[in-house]
Order: sequence, then C-alpha cells, then structure tokens
Amino acid sequence: MADWTTFLSAMALALVRISGMVAFAPFLSSASIPVRVKAVFSGAVAFLLAPFVASLPHAQVRIDFSSLIGEFAVGLVYGLSLALLNEMMLFAGQIAGLQLSFSLVNLLDPGSSIETPLMGELFQLMGTLVVISAGLDRILLASMVRSFRAVPLGAFALAPPAAVALVRAAGGIFLAALELAAPLLAATLLVDLAVALLGKLSPQLPVMMLTVPLKTLAGLVILSGALALWPRFIEARFASLLDMAQRLISMPASAHGLGG
Repeated sequence: MADWTTFLSAMALALVRISGMVAFAPFLSSASIPVRVKAVFSGAVAFLLAPFVASLPHAQVRIDFSSLIGEFAVGLVYGLSLALLNEMMLFAGQIAGLQLSFSLVNLLDPGSSIETPLMGELFQLMGTLVVISAGLDRILLASMVRSFRAVPLGAFALAPPAAVALVRAAGGIFLAALELAAPLLAATLLVDLAVALLGKLSPQLPVMMLTVPLKTLAGLVILSGALALWPRFIEARFASLLDMAQRLISMPASAHGLGG
C-alpha cells in the first residue's frame, strides 16, 4: 500500500510539472491539439515517469501545497521560456509584413482567438514546422525528463531572481526577431533606395506605384532564399532557451537571495 501511495503521489507531482510545460511550450500548447489529447498525453508521460522520479535522490514525494506550487513553477518556467520562441517568430513576421506592405492583412489566430498579421501567422507556422522536422519536440521531452534530475520532486521554490531573469530574457526576442528578418529588411531598404534614385532621375516615373510591388517581390524572393538558414537559427535559439530554463530551475537556494 505504501508503494502505491508513493507511486500515485509521484505521478500526481510529475503530472503537475508536465502540465505546466504542455500549457505554454511551442507545438504542445497549440489550440489545434484537442484538450483531451493533451490531458491523455500528460497523464501517460507522468505515469511512465513516476517510478523513475520517485526513486531519485532527494526526491520529496508528498502531496502538499508547497510541492504542488513548486512543480507547477518548474513546468511554468519551461513553458514560458520556450514560448519566447513563438513570440520571436510572431514579431519577426510583423516586421516582415510591414516591409512587404502586408501590415493591414490580418487573420484570426486559432491559438489566441485574436487577429494577428498575415506574415506573423506564416512565420509561426513555419517555425512550428522547423521544430517538428528538426526533432526539437523530442529534445524538449528529453530535457523535461532531465529536469527531474536537476530538481527532484518537491525541491523547487520559485524565487524573485528567477522570475526577473525570465522577464529580462523576454527582451531578447526583439533582437532575435530583427536578426531573423534582417535579410528581408536589407532587401527592401535597397529597393527603396533604388526607387528613390529612379524618381530623382526620372520625375515622370510613377514611383509610388512601383515601390509596393517591387518591395513585395524582392522581399518574397529573399525570404524564400533565407528559409534555408531558418533550421540552424531556430535550433540555436531553441537550445539557448532550454539552457536558460535549466539554469533557472537549477539555481541553488543560496543564489535566490542574491537579488536583494
């Protein structure tokens, strides 16, 4: 009876941690995946991991408020850290849409039920395809399993410095989005300069009528060529976000007081 109690307690705590990841992590948090499928998936993973996580050293397999909050915080740190990848793709798509004159074309995002720019939605979908094709979803699950070694069950307490570090990391999505959209920005800037020079050389030329189609055509051509660089770029950002999440949850308790 004691073994079954320990098993069920470990399964419940693992389920809380995994549910926090599934609720926010890329691909897993997609609204296109039914809620029942997510629930069954989370329960199956927790069931399989329960014997392993319960036998780890320093694991505190008990059901109480602090343990539940700690496990949910670990999943939340993982999920929110990786959710920055989706935000980076969305912001890069907004930059691209502005340069390609698609800024007024919006679609209803099924994930958030709000209108998002066309290019932002396209960038998010292509980013998800890269994540799946590169096998990053399996790396995410493997990293989640390793988190039980880094932070055993019931041994994590979210501290203000970890939350502040996560907020600061969110500022990096702007730089990463600019890096992703840099080829397109450079191409459209060159088109603007070329059309401006043509306008000076030939004032009768309908510059305003030529700018938008030329920028759109050049931008789409450059974007098609830049897709070859996306897998390496997204894999690098995904790995850095996973490393950041691992550092945040592995922060020793003595370091939590350094922020004061």
